[in-house]
Amino acid sequence: MRSRAKPAIYTIPAHRGFADALAAGMLDRFAEPERGLSGGMILIPNNRAARAISDAFVRRAAPGLLLPRMVPIGDLDLGEALGLALDPVGADVPPAVDPLTRRLAVARIVQDRMKVGGERVSAPEALRLADQFARALDQLVIERKSHGALDELVLAEELADHYQRSLALFAAVARDWAAHLKTIGRIDVAERRNRLLGGVAERWRETPPPGFVVAAGVTTAAPAVAGLLRAVAELAQGQVVLPDLDIAMPDDEWAEIGPYGPSDDGAPPAPALEMHPQFHLKLLLDRMGIARGEVMRWVRSGENDAPSRRAHAISNAFAPPDATGKWQDLPPDRRSLSGVRVLEAPDSAAEAQAIAILIREAMEEPGKRAALATPDRELARRVAAHLQRWGIEADDSAGRPLSELPVGTFMLTLAEAAAQNFAPVSLLALLKHPLVRSGDDPARLAWLDQVRVLDLLFRGPRSAGGLDGIADRIARRIEDDSERKLNTAKWQELRGWWADVVPLLAPLEAAGRSVEAALDALRTVAEALTGDRIWRGREGRMLAELWADLSARAADGPSLADTQELPAWLEALIGEISVRPAYGGHPRVAIYGLLEARLQQADLVICGGLNEGTWPMLPQPDPWLAPRIRRELGLPALERSIGLAAHDLAGMMGAPEVVLSRAKRDRGGPGVASRFLLRLQAMAGSNLKTDERALALAAMIDEPEAFAPAVRPEPRPTVEQRRVALNITDLDRLKADPFAFYAARILGLRRLDMVDADPTPAWRGTAVHDILELWAREDGRDPAKLHARALELLAKQAAHPLMRALWEPRLLGAIDWIAEETVRLRIEERREIAAIEEHGEIMLDGVKLKGRVDRIDRCADGSLVIVDYKTGKPPNKAQVRAGYALQLGLTGLIVERGGIAGVDGTAGGFEYWSLAKAAHGPRKGELGYVDTPVGGRGDDAIAPEDFVSHALGHVTDAIATWLNGDAPFTAMLHPEYSPYGDYDHLMRRDEWYGRGAA
Repeated sequence: MRSRAKPAIYTIPAHRGFADALAAGMLDRFAEPERGLSGGMILIPNNRAARAISDAFVRRAAPGLLLPRMVPIGDLDLGEALGLALDPVGADVPPAVDPLTRRLAVARIVQDRMKVGGERVSAPEALRLADQFARALDQLVIERKSHGALDELVLAEELADHYQRSLALFAAVARDWAAHLKTIGRIDVAERRNRLLGGVAERWRETPPPGFVVAAGVTTAAPAVAGLLRAVAELAQGQVVLPDLDIAMPDDEWAEIGPYGPSDDGAPPAPALEMHPQFHLKLLLDRMGIARGEVMRWVRSGENDAPSRRAHAISNAFAPPDATGKWQDLPPDRRSLSGVRVLEAPDSAAEAQAIAILIREAMEEPGKRAALATPDRELARRVAAHLQRWGIEADDSAGRPLSELPVGTFMLTLAEAAAQNFAPVSLLALLKHPLVRSGDDPARLAWLDQVRVLDLLFRGPRSAGGLDGIADRIARRIEDDSERKLNTAKWQELRGWWADVVPLLAPLEAAGRSVEAALDALRTVAEALTGDRIWRGREGRMLAELWADLSARAADGPSLADTQELPAWLEALIGEISVRPAYGGHPRVAIYGLLEARLQQADLVICGGLNEGTWPMLPQPDPWLAPRIRRELGLPALERSIGLAAHDLAGMMGAPEVVLSRAKRDRGGPGVASRFLLRLQAMAGSNLKTDERALALAAMIDEPEAFAPAVRPEPRPTVEQRRVALNITDLDRLKADPFAFYAARILGLRRLDMVDADPTPAWRGTAVHDILELWAREDGRDPAKLHARALELLAKQAAHPLMRALWEPRLLGAIDWIAEETVRLRIEERREIAAIEEHGEIMLDGVKLKGRVDRIDRCADGSLVIVDYKTGKPPNKAQVRAGYALQLGLTGLIVERGGIAGVDGTAGGFEYWSLAKAAHGPRKGELGYVDTPVGGRGDDAIAPEDFVSHALGHVTDAIATWLNGDAPFTAMLHPEYSPYGDYDHLMRRDEWYGRGAA
């Protein structure tokens, strides 16, 4: 069969649905009565295009039509291989190296090469650099440049030092990789693809295939692909059909896009406009040796095309920069975007809700298809979740990374727990994971019961890590509760449960730094905790395949410096695997990524996430090759991805109804509208309508019919319920926020500390009290031993090193000041310590008043000084005069009434010993100072001898009002004296505070 004299190359304009128009034209041209289209083949860009074209044939043809073979040419960005028709069995081309083998081996080469240069790179960073190296190397191969071309460059001296080092390292890694490929008898995937495509093109020129061959939607400008498309276009029954080639663009604008040849004076060519949506198509035509004038418009169209003037408007909107001045003079029909509207939501949540409403509304029309196309996977997941409200299943066809699915999160959490030596947060995340002990409800419930007890144990700052450290912490808790005569049953049960858990996790502690051993330990522990559920289902099988491949090839990969590199290393590998949903969602609703959306078609297309950094994505810098080097080598500019994103948008705007959507703000802050959207708005002006209706519906959909906020709570417990003890530290809470007192002391609710919390001021205060208590009990109150006691106790705390470095020196400095001040008072004022960290209590109007005194000193005259340690700033005198911060006075009351064993006398002095820096006075700027709540000037100053009676009056009134009386426990009665918000959520404060209730 002879080839045709003139290449057959066509384009389907942007306003037409590509797949439907293609199907209509091919049915007219190639369909046979009996064989249908089965005698030919369609070359498509990737596997995702096959379904779009197949569906178009089904919509256009009679039932039973035999379809042609769909043969993908393979997309390296998607990791796809060539179809069998282009890669026949027995082809005389060496096999390609496995992608995982290449990632691991190149990462090892990078790590070894950088080690030679005196720089140690972690395993996760080596993988990242290996991926970037592979991408640059593939581009060299695709453009038919050998890595030896790097040695011929004469630019190295013009580059910055870091790019010179990167270039030298790239060349060295490329040489090592080429030698490795030769050793194992493999070639790169890109090289094999080049050879196979070149072989097919040559074979078809000599012996054309018997049936028709149509290359549809292929826009890759690689030389090997261009050669194959040229061969197809010259076949007697061959056709090349390009999507949205702008054949109406003026010649001067077409020429402005580039690429440019060398100038007459020999100067290097100017950079091409690779960000233009037509650049890659122009480059493809150049490499095919075909002029734009030879491209013909595809005759047939789809059933639901947009108006033809839409294509003119899109072309004008994306005109080269120097041609945008023509927008002012365009006639209305050349700027018309009828059927296109813009949706600008206040935030990403409103955007997702509005998009879901538009899709739901479209489902009301029989047969109408709706699609969301967006590169923002978070937006896609939100929309899919909103659609489930109406029972619409719309899976994201771009898929989700395996690292975000249950099996992936479990394995990464397991690795994180091992890397953190079973630190509380990572261990609890592991033990609570849904896959652990799943499938057997009683067993899982019993498991979770113990995990919750372990959670309570981990509240507060961290103690010693490791499996044995946790066992020790449980034992200490049992011992402490036994000393305080508390019930230890739940801790005893936890100890038995933990003893059974330790053998399950122990292999991770013994794994060491070996990658092979770590992978084997992770597998063993995963199976022990989940059974075989970790390997079940589609994602489980994918994880199992990865694990088997990793275990077999781990020795060829980068080495781990320590186990802390393991989670990031695994995430880099697991996160690259995309799990796409199986078919079975709503037949008229689709959610696509940009690659998946190419060649797809719908009646309503919503282009979501049109913000800079999302659509288009900003190109990531190449860590290996400087932009100048990339130009000299003829590699694609990093900005070419922006032009491809613009072409994707132009193609999607061919639907009858289009919504261009963006959020003015996302979780990262204010968003900037996409340059594509700004161009469309600038060109179309008032012709581009906005969609306010969808936003209004989105705002209304979750709005309640009636808003009935809670009122300020005023609980009135019974007389029996009010009979609780009053701690001297609780008087402020009882008076300022009675509801908080009610929740804490009557209901018995308390705020839990965070798991693995950083040391808070309250915790530091407790640490000081513990130090002083042990010092008093075991060191005979010897000031010389106080510093050593503090070091011993603090050494047992496993706080974060940074936090410890920040607060431990301050704490030790303040402890030293306490010792020095104690010695000074003993020598200069003959003041001795009478009690430290003692508990006391008395009965007052039938209510037990109790408290713990920090310290009591006895002066030479026999009077007592009540001391309270503060890690921060002490209360001021104004608070005391108002009847708050009376802890010292109440302590004096307990002492004077004999409430503390072994201490009697009259309280004559009241002091705060602050461990903070003094803001004024003789110790300004130094750690530690003494303040007092009594004395001072003014008529309302409280004399030291009156302080106890002042405190007695206020506590008596409070007891009479709330504990012995029937007053309601009103929430936030005096908010100015209620700084803590532990119970704000229980009182539903935000619903009533500031609404006339405060």
